[in-house]
Amino acid sequence: MKGLKKKRRIQIIALATIALVVSTGLIGYAMRDGINFFRSPTQVAEAPPLPNEVFRIGGLVAQGSIVKNEGGKIEFQVTDGNAVIPVAFTGILPDLFKEGEGMVGLGQYIDGTFQATEILAKHDETYMPREVIDALKEQGVYKEASN
Repeated sequence: MKGLKKKRRIQIIALATIALVVSTGLIGYAMRDGINFFRSPTQVAEAPPLPNEVFRIGGLVAQGSIVKNEGGKIEFQVTDGNAVIPVAFTGILPDLFKEGEGMVGLGQYIDGTFQATEILAKHDETYMPREVIDALKEQGVYKEASN
């Protein structure tokens, strides 16, 4: 009788371990496209990512850099005060997107240009994504919003 209980206990532990490994694998597989790393323009300039890597870049839209082309293509530059990265985006920009303001873009760095698939702008006069603030503080160009 004791041998049967011990055998059953080992089977349950083995089954639970297999279930845990399978569920961890499935969660990792499901999240593979949902994890996007954030980089500042300086980090992109110093260590360019692979062309197939999707990531977020954030900083300030450089003054005088927005160019709207035919077909809805928009080109501009994003900076953190140290490095400047050209960005290309096709689509409709958020209403609050403008020069000198914070932005975060999602896309890939291809041939020296960040090809954005999504652009996010700040929400109000005081909001800026935490990652952008941290990157700008590292460069020493972040200015606190005045109330």
